[in-house]
Amino acid sequence: MSSKWLPRSIFARVLWLILGVVLLSKVLTFLYLWANEDALVDRHYSANTARMIQGYWATDAEDRARLLSAVGMRLADAKQLPPTEQHWPYNEIFQRQLEQALGGPADIILRIANEQRLLVRAPSLGPDWLEFPLSPHPLRGKRVWNVLAWLGVIGLASTLSAWFLVNQLLRPMEVLKQAAGAVGHGGKVKLALGREPSEMTEVYEAFNHMSASIDQAALERELMLAGVSHDLRTPLTRMRLALELGAVDDAEMHDDMVRDIEDMNEILDQFIAFIRDGRDESEEPVDLNLLVSEVVAGFNQHEERVCLQQDEIPLLPLRRVACKRMLTNLVGNALKYGLKNVEVQTTIERDSVLRSSAVVRVLDRGAGVDASDIERLFQPFARGDQSRGSSQGSGLGLAIVRRIAQLHGGTVELNNREGGGLEAKLRLPLPLED
Repeated sequence: MSSKWLPRSIFARVLWLILGVVLLSKVLTFLYLWANEDALVDRHYSANTARMIQGYWATDAEDRARLLSAVGMRLADAKQLPPTEQHWPYNEIFQRQLEQALGGPADIILRIANEQRLLVRAPSLGPDWLEFPLSPHPLRGKRVWNVLAWLGVIGLASTLSAWFLVNQLLRPMEVLKQAAGAVGHGGKVKLALGREPSEMTEVYEAFNHMSASIDQAALERELMLAGVSHDLRTPLTRMRLALELGAVDDAEMHDDMVRDIEDMNEILDQFIAFIRDGRDESEEPVDLNLLVSEVVAGFNQHEERVCLQQDEIPLLPLRRVACKRMLTNLVGNALKYGLKNVEVQTTIERDSVLRSSAVVRVLDRGAGVDASDIERLFQPFARGDQSRGSSQGSGLGLAIVRRIAQLHGGTVELNNREGGGLEAKLRLPLPLED
């Protein structure tokens, strides 16, 4: 069916669907009754009437009056016959069944509205009109219009029920539409999870997560602008002061300015990495162990500062450049705060019956961090406390790690180790097992 014939709204479509099913069921019921006339008029009634007529004409003339009296029948006056009433389709069905039982034509007069009378004549057997008692029976008082009226009442009740049902089903959609409009205009909305159907509860949860992500992105954008202003002001001030003092020719001052410029470049690189986070990079099958080895090798060029232990891991669909940046940040943080004796381990852990994850652990023996401060370290521009030995940098390293991990459906967490130090645990889901 072409969609141009369908209503535009889901409400109207579902309502018409329910009404269509109800109407089809009623039509099929009516067709069944029409095709099965025995359901409207009991064939035994017409067969018994035919046998009584045949018995009447088979009886001797002098005994017919006694027969009529015995069975509750009487002979009607042909000159005073009342007009028949039409009760479609019962007249036609009864007459057809009666003629089939008699094996010949039959005339009937049926009166139900004002009096209860049934008069029958079989011209092939004789001219007499016989009046039969009309006892309570499917033929008595049944009219097809009653059936149609009943079907109409059922259809109306079904329509009202369908309207109520569809309205209840689509009310959460209306709430979601209004919430989406509010978010589109910059508002902060969190949908309440109540008695909605389970499917809509999942949609509401996804919407709340999306709304929170939008709010977080807006907050991070504001923090980004504030961070750029704050982190670049200090080196720029130093360079300006050096120029005003005319101390650029001094070798030590020159080296300081070079370091300031390098710091600025590093800060800008971190900003760019945080903003892009690898979303514009396509995924490709990557050997995670090989990628980790390349990162570790970069830190072990002059001396072995990082120890590597690896288990076999299958290829993963990853954004190679983004993941390399993520691993570099993790290992770099461990070396910055934990000094030497950093360990990197790769392994596989099973999450459920069908799901496993590749796990990368970066372990150091630094001072660790306060447990209440761990979540804050993943926020943009959050720097480690003094107990970790340094507060330099842009404060975007772990924020970048989390964003890239989430981009791959993974997670990253920090845990203090027994005996001192910190564990950074990165989990990347493996493809589902068949």
